[in-house]
Amino acid sequence: MDEVDDADLVVQRVAALDLGKAGLEACVRVPNPRRPGRRMQELRGYATTTAQLLAMAAWLRQWQVQRVVMESTSTYWKGVYYLLEAEGFDCWLVNAREVKNVPGRAKTDRADAVWLAKVAERGMCRPSLVQPPGIRQLRDLTRYRRALVQDRTREQQRVEKLLEDAQIKISAVLSNLHGVTGRAMMEARIAGERDPRTLAALAKASARKKTDRLEEGLRGFFTDHHATILQMMLDNSDRISAQIGALDARIEEAIGPFSQHAARLADIPGVNTVTAAELIAESGRTAALLRRSPLRTVHATCRGTRLKQAARASRDVVLAACVCELEARGSRRCVSDGFYCRAADLACFGGRDSRQQWPGGRRSATSVPTPVGIAAADLR
Repeated sequence: MDEVDDADLVVQRVAALDLGKAGLEACVRVPNPRRPGRRMQELRGYATTTAQLLAMAAWLRQWQVQRVVMESTSTYWKGVYYLLEAEGFDCWLVNAREVKNVPGRAKTDRADAVWLAKVAERGMCRPSLVQPPGIRQLRDLTRYRRALVQDRTREQQRVEKLLEDAQIKISAVLSNLHGVTGRAMMEARIAGERDPRTLAALAKASARKKTDRLEEGLRGFFTDHHATILQMMLDNSDRISAQIGALDARIEEAIGPFSQHAARLADIPGVNTVTAAELIAESGRTAALLRRSPLRTVHATCRGTRLKQAARASRDVVLAACVCELEARGSRRCVSDGFYCRAADLACFGGRDSRQQWPGGRRSATSVPTPVGIAAADLR
């Protein structure tokens, strides 16, 4: 090890990692046992494979490292962080923008590792919040479910565009193109039926009152070419729906440890089990949900941070859950003790240029509802 100067330290034995996809640079800084007030440091490079990471963990344990600090580089930090966490190390994840914004400093992987170790040992950085395994697993499930719902919506929108291409206008008559009536008509089209009157007779429930309009909207030039593509689109939509159903079952199992908090969130109008799971997964700290006011507004002031990502997800969940209630009333509605909004604000809430006047003062474009007791720094 090389000998270096000492200073006022918060952590005596620290390790810093500069992460990449295939490899990382590790810097360990410890006190010099022979010369009090002086420091020693050692730099090593490791691959990010499991075997190499375990070897690095043994090396860190040899130097009795008290804290391992790393940057939140893409998703590369996750495997390293989780493995070292399982090995019993106190891991800190820090924002690279907060520790590297120094003009004139050399920019190499090894230099970054040394600089991060110096910053960490003096307490000049703060850790980002990394949720416990239970919340992480629930968040993976809810975020993937949300992505699948978006994929299904895109596929259903493609169906409507395809029908418009064939001059089929039933989406202007039916409130839900993919409901029972719309699906029956599309399947009959795929099967070869082209007579508008026969297709209109497939209407179900309240759609039977619109038979004349449906018959007119079904007149077009739907061909076998359209039928082939439509069949593929419907198959994709059904496949995604089946996956969403499977995820719903997994989410219901994963939310078991947080059932008490989910029940409290269910008191909000429009919030079901899946929505409650998304709120818990995005907000993280479930203890806050047991307080009197389940939701309040906090600010995501730093663009590009995970706070903004979690904030955007929480905002979408709450607005989607309450949109029906708000539109039905058309006025200011108290969704919970601490979260208010109006139906007229739904379209622009959180937009780039939106600056709404909310109770308690102005709110930024990234202001979102999250559980009480969660500070902005806790979500980073």
